[in-house]
Amino acid sequence: MNTKTKKCPICAGGKVVKIGKQDGIQRYQCKLCKKKFRSERRAKTILTGNIFDDFVFRKQTIRELVEIHQLDKKTIVKYLDSITVKKKDDHIPREIYLVVDATYFGKRKEGTSWGVILFRDAIKKENLWWKYVKNERVIDYLEGKEYLERLGYTIKSVTADGFLGLPKLFLGIPFQICQFHTKKTCIKYLTNNPQTEAGKVLLALVKTIPHTDYITFKTRMQMYMIKYNDLLQEKTFHPSGDWSYTYENIVCTLKTLSKYIDYLFTYEKDKKIPKTSNTCEGHFSHLKDVIRVHRGMSLTLKQKVIDRIMLNSSIVLKNKNQEK
Repeated sequence: MNTKTKKCPICAGGKVVKIGKQDGIQRYQCKLCKKKFRSERRAKTILTGNIFDDFVFRKQTIRELVEIHQLDKKTIVKYLDSITVKKKDDHIPREIYLVVDATYFGKRKEGTSWGVILFRDAIKKENLWWKYVKNERVIDYLEGKEYLERLGYTIKSVTADGFLGLPKLFLGIPFQICQFHTKKTCIKYLTNNPQTEAGKVLLALVKTIPHTDYITFKTRMQMYMIKYNDLLQEKTFHPSGDWSYTYENIVCTLKTLSKYIDYLFTYEKDKKIPKTSNTCEGHFSHLKDVIRVHRGMSLTLKQKVIDRIMLNSSIVLKNKNQEK
């Protein structure tokens, strides 16, 4: 603020000079009455930021914030509602091994579901871009890809779950399907306790994904399909005239593996490529813990909380005063 126009809050005099900072807050002295005072607006900004960081990173409830900051509930709520989380502006364009994923909040059956797509640097564990969505669409991922490339980032690889369309979107860039998601999807079909020999053998094969290589896994899968070919072709006809595979759970598992196998072991070409999207999954898990602590937040406040965590790239507070 221009000291020529700033007035003393004590005598209303206009002769005010800066005399340094205390706790990051500018201090002034009036040349007329000699009184010293601080920038109240800056002090309020810092207080608001501290309250919000306590709310987000230290998971302090509104009741706890009232006691800690000695303010009434209405004032705390006002501070939380007034906070503005700044946009990410500290990009350092470089080569990145990207992990992309999405997570959802609300209930899909009730039509209250919404989600956030995240692009995260797997090496530096830094969130680079995120967007709130109703549903995942390839066009949303394209927006993130083009944004980072415009900034000057070079995408060395992309690791993602099985969302359709992404391999084509990142065509020309090494693409790794998350091994954890693939294994989890297969076990969902087979269960952890298959009743048939074929199911048990396939489950054992699926569990080798994190510990084997492309050639070995593909060879074993082909041998499995030859050995159990008759079983895989077996059909059950229903009174309605329709039919289904008798061992549909096994067929679905093999379809999943066949669809993803060329992307399951991309990391073999570059050991820096993450095999899983766990860096995003873990981040989402901590983020949801915070949201659960503060049940009843408005959608606007929830997204401010998420923005603050995304900007920090961690649930552990790294930098102070990220808000304006």
